[in-house]
Amino acid sequence: MSLGYAPVLVRLTAVLGACFGLALALLYPAAAQQPKQGGARPASSGPLEIDINQGSLQPIPIAIPDFLGEDPKVAKDISDIVSADLERSGLFKPLDPASFIEQIRDTNAPPRFQEWRVLNAQALVVGRVGRSPEGNLYAEFRLWDVFSGRQLVGQRYRMPPSEWRRLGHLVADQVYERLTGEKGYFDTQVVFVDETGPKDRRAKRLAIMDQDGANVRLLSQGRELVLTPRFSPTSQEITYLQYQGEQPHVMVMNLENGQKDIVAKLPGSTFAPRFSPDGQRIIMSNGEQGLTSLIEVDLRSRQVRRLTQPTSIDTGPCYSPDGRRIVFESDREGTQQLYVMNADGSQPRRISQGDGRYSTPVWSPRGDLIAFTKQSGGQFLIGVMRPDGTGERILTEGYHNEGPTWAPNGRVLMFFRESQGASGGARLFSIDLTGYNERRVPTPAFASDPAWSPPRS
Repeated sequence: MSLGYAPVLVRLTAVLGACFGLALALLYPAAAQQPKQGGARPASSGPLEIDINQGSLQPIPIAIPDFLGEDPKVAKDISDIVSADLERSGLFKPLDPASFIEQIRDTNAPPRFQEWRVLNAQALVVGRVGRSPEGNLYAEFRLWDVFSGRQLVGQRYRMPPSEWRRLGHLVADQVYERLTGEKGYFDTQVVFVDETGPKDRRAKRLAIMDQDGANVRLLSQGRELVLTPRFSPTSQEITYLQYQGEQPHVMVMNLENGQKDIVAKLPGSTFAPRFSPDGQRIIMSNGEQGLTSLIEVDLRSRQVRRLTQPTSIDTGPCYSPDGRRIVFESDREGTQQLYVMNADGSQPRRISQGDGRYSTPVWSPRGDLIAFTKQSGGQFLIGVMRPDGTGERILTEGYHNEGPTWAPNGRVLMFFRESQGASGGARLFSIDLTGYNERRVPTPAFASDPAWSPPRS
């Protein structure tokens, strides 16, 4: 439902989209270059836009007063989620509510913009939370450009009371999209491996949570070792590796009813699974006698197609977003490197050219970059490169970083970092493509092998 109190200022929206688009293009280049730096222009100096100069993007000051509602706590909790999501993106700086001059009492009335301009607020989000006649919660909001005094967007969302947090994520997604021209990624989930117990006998269980670390739910109980969960791009399913005794098998689990099945019973071991973009196939590694090849399994017919021959160690496959190509890691030339081939296994070509060993490649949902883990000089690096291997750029490094996964908008990565020592363990982190905005993702215990979901419907 659109809230149309004031008309959207088409000219301003075009300026916002063009300026943010330019900023994002420079911040997230596919080429190997240092990201540019910019800042928001003060509200008094002209329409909201981005100035590009020489370092990092200065976050846009945005005001998000507590939402109104019959239950003030629930309303405040939802507006707090909006604020936290936008702040975590690194593109926005929510202002301290203690500095607010105007107290919003009516979300249908235009704000007193001068009182927000003196705070240097570039944008203002006001909202209300209530309960619909059928018992659902709703959140309605308006996004205002403070300089022009025009409404940029107004929307209402409804959710069952148990999913109240999603209301905040949906509002944050809409604000993010209107001000950046990019899709938001806040109303998403992450499946991962929850790790508990002593380091030498750590229990590993499948778990799922919201992208901000909330609503953690265990999907397995730790009786079997599980690794590398991956989301289906089209349904509420995951694929993962599960050990049954000493034998690893690739499994599929339905997240709605918990049903799970072995994808294919084959000689040797199967591991490193990932769905095709249409969700109808799974590509994985099949190992026998110390060598591994890549195979593809059709989930409807369960027919198996071999894509590479078992003459080396080929693993870690991932489809391109259009399903026409596959990136994978292989030691076929003596060291662990990245290769791209056609989806039928033809014309494999090495793309990694730097020093070190490359692994865990994953194609961006936008198709423009491939993220990877690189081991070099005793460090584990998370980086990105173009699909042809050019433009390699390291985003972060550490003692043991591994397993990048893309947010569905292709602008943020999540990975895990292992700490040293007997009491050390893996933790989840996120980082954007500037390499500057690195954040730890809260989890109840140690956590590894994250995989980001597609946007929820």
